[in-house]
Amino acid sequence: MKRVTGVGGVFFKAKDPAVMQAWYKDHLGIDVQAWGGASFEWKDADGTPVGGTTAWLIVPETSKQFAPGNASFMVNYRVADLHALVAALKAEGCTVLDKIDESEYGKFGWVIDPEGNKVELWEPPAGQ
Repeated sequence: MKRVTGVGGVFFKAKDPAVMQAWYKDHLGIDVQAWGGASFEWKDADGTPVGGTTAWLIVPETSKQFAPGNASFMVNYRVADLHALVAALKAEGCTVLDKIDESEYGKFGWVIDPEGNKVELWEPPAGQ
């Protein structure tokens, strides 16, 4: 069974998200959108899209989005079959959050690593 197939996103907290978003936009050229983040399309060497994206997002320091983890960041990993991976992680004794979200954006699940960091697992919608 395939497990992680790539990085789907990187999310981190900031004391002042607006200042951080402006800094990344002004100095690193990241196209920060009104929702507080950016979406990077995957492209080949010629610049042609190849069917994937990586999300990047800054959230307020007070956000509970990474709970129960205490880290100031969370990585979202692309997976091929979320339900199968969650079952395997549970069988291996990992701390897996019981909730799985399914929407037009795909399927999302979470596991806690040995140091208490919340890790997001994402199965993109078919064809993405």
